[in-house]
Amino acid sequence: MTALLEVKGLRTVFHLLGGAWSAVDGIDLSIARGEVLCLVGESGSGKSVTGFSLVQLIDPPGEIVEGEILFNGENLREASDERLRHLRGDRIAMIFQDPLSTLNPVLTIGEQMCEAILEHRACGKAQAMKEAASALGRVGISSPEVRLKQYPHEFSGGMRQRVAIATALLNNPDLIIADEPTTALDVTIQSQILYEVQKLVRDTGTAVLWITHDLAVVAELADRVAVMYAGQIVETGAVDDVLDRPLHPYTQGLLNSSSGMVKPGERLHQIDGNAPRIDDRPSGCPFRTRCERVKPVCAEVNPEQQVIDGRIFRCHNPVSLPVRVAFAQEARP
Repeated sequence: MTALLEVKGLRTVFHLLGGAWSAVDGIDLSIARGEVLCLVGESGSGKSVTGFSLVQLIDPPGEIVEGEILFNGENLREASDERLRHLRGDRIAMIFQDPLSTLNPVLTIGEQMCEAILEHRACGKAQAMKEAASALGRVGISSPEVRLKQYPHEFSGGMRQRVAIATALLNNPDLIIADEPTTALDVTIQSQILYEVQKLVRDTGTAVLWITHDLAVVAELADRVAVMYAGQIVETGAVDDVLDRPLHPYTQGLLNSSSGMVKPGERLHQIDGNAPRIDDRPSGCPFRTRCERVKPVCAEVNPEQQVIDGRIFRCHNPVSLPVRVAFAQEARP
C-alpha cells in the first residue's frame, strides 16, 4: 500500500538552558490513504510535538533539525511558506487540542468557516455558508444557521471544539492530524464525531493521524497503532496485534492501566514512576527505570528498531506472552 505520508528520521529539539533536547527523537511513521493511525502515549511523550512538526508549526525555541516529511512524495521540510499555507486547511487539516488556538474571537463562526472554504475553492459565499451549516450539523450542533452568526465566546468549550473539527472536515482533506480532539467532549458527541471521521475515511480515502491517550477510542477507530515514549516510537503494528499481543513493556503497561483490564472496584495497575523530563532521560533505554523486564544491557544500549511479522518495536526483552484486552464494555466509537 502506497503511503500518503511518510516520515523518516524526524527529530525535533528544543533549545533550552544546557543544550538542545530532543522532544521527537528520530521517529519513522507512514500512513496510507484511507488509513487511521493512532499515536498513543502518556503526556510528555512527544505526541503533540510530532503533530505540530508534521505541519511545520514548530516555533522557537523548538526546531526540526533532521528527517524527511514526505506528503504525497513532496518533502514538506523543503516547501515554501506559501506552499505550506496552500496545503494547510485544504489537503492537510489539523485539529488542535485547544480550540481557542484555532478560532478568531473577533470573527463570527460563519465568517471563519467560509474563509476556510473560499481560500481554497472557487465558490460563492452562499454556497460556502450552506456547506458550513451542514458541517456544524454533522458534529452535533443544533440550529447551525443561527450558530454561524455567533462568536466563539458564545459557545461552550466543547462546542468550540466541535466547530474546529467541523472546519477541518470542510474541504475533505487528504490528511487529518487530530491532537486529542474529543477529550473535552461527552461520550455521545464523541461517538458522533468518530462516526463522521470514519465515514470521511471510508468515502473519500482521507488518511488520519489520531493523537490520543484513550485506548478505548484506539480500539474502535485505529487500523494501526504507534506507541510513543520519551520522543521515540517504541512499537507499531495493526491495532488488534498491538492491543491483544503487545511486545513492548510500555505498551503492556498502558494496557494494564486501562479500566478495561480490571473488574469493577479493583485498582488499576499503573506503571511505576513518571515519564522522564526532556532534559533528564536515562542512559540506554529511556523506559528502563520504570520497566519490570529490565536487564543490564538496558542501561547501556538504547535498543535498535526490530521487525517481526510486520510488528516494529524497540526492546531488549520484549513481552513474550499475549495479553488479551477486553474493551467490549469500555470501547466507544
